[in-house]
Amino acid sequence: MIKRAFTEHPASVGESYFEHMGMAFGFGAKMVVSGLACLIHGLFPFLFVSTGRNCIKTLHDRMVVNRDCRKRAGLDALSSETPLNPAE
Repeated sequence: MIKRAFTEHPASVGESYFEHMGMAFGFGAKMVVSGLACLIHGLFPFLFVSTGRNCIKTLHDRMVVNRDCRKRAGLDALSSETPLNPAE
């Protein structure tokens, strides 16, 4: 039951516990750095003009778009292993 608490969500997104931890740490670090850049941008609007927007786009692409592609690739690999004609 305890193990399930640590593995259920990572498995739901196609990752092991450690893969998910690495992704989450990477996302968190990028958000912290970009957040600091946004705070500096608030004081000095000529600095880090596109940092926040670029961070959001990059993280969205990594989290949503790439994960969907990996899921589809996994499904495509499974379907290509299964013959369409059972007689084959």
